[in-house]
Amino acid sequence: MKIEIKKSVKPVNYIDALNFMEERLEQIFKNDKKELIWTLEHEEIYTAGTSYSKTDIIDKSIQIIETNRGGKITCHGPGQLICYFVLDLRNKKDIRKFINSIEKTIIETLKTFDIETFADKDNIGIWHSENGKIKKVAAIGIKVKKWIAYHGFAININNNLDQYKKIIPCGINDKGITNLKEIKNKDYSKLNNLLIKKFILNLKN
Repeated sequence: MKIEIKKSVKPVNYIDALNFMEERLEQIFKNDKKELIWTLEHEEIYTAGTSYSKTDIIDKSIQIIETNRGGKITCHGPGQLICYFVLDLRNKKDIRKFINSIEKTIIETLKTFDIETFADKDNIGIWHSENGKIKKVAAIGIKVKKWIAYHGFAININNNLDQYKKIIPCGINDKGITNLKEIKNKDYSKLNNLLIKKFILNLKN
């Protein structure tokens, strides 16, 4: 079945996005709707995955939305490209291969901007190393229900990195957080389209 591509220009409410994906998941399970890849931004928000700890919250005044995705605590906001998906794994049933295709997609896309990044089997996400310092540039958090994968990943482009000072991002306190503008001050307006093309290609392999 062909994948529907959805690109939201205005920021999307986080809860609305979750509800939309949950509904699409049920429709895909019944073979009523196409699979989905959806790129968007959220307003500033902190979300916590199923394995987060309250000790990961430094600033106790922030509001946390608990969600059913994997992973720990992170934040979203303007300047961060989010790629959500609802994708049917019933024919493959290989979650590790699916996560590898996400990692490969992000790494290959960033390489086209001359940015070298890597995955880490111990700390999920995509990382960049500079002057001996390792910093996360993209976060991955997925949930698989009825062998349909949803939620997604987020790439920091020019978001406010001060947000991360209020939490221990993804529960990792010995590494940093960066964004693409901090690594290389380039035009990233084509990143969205490039990412989608590479993702679809990697899903087929």
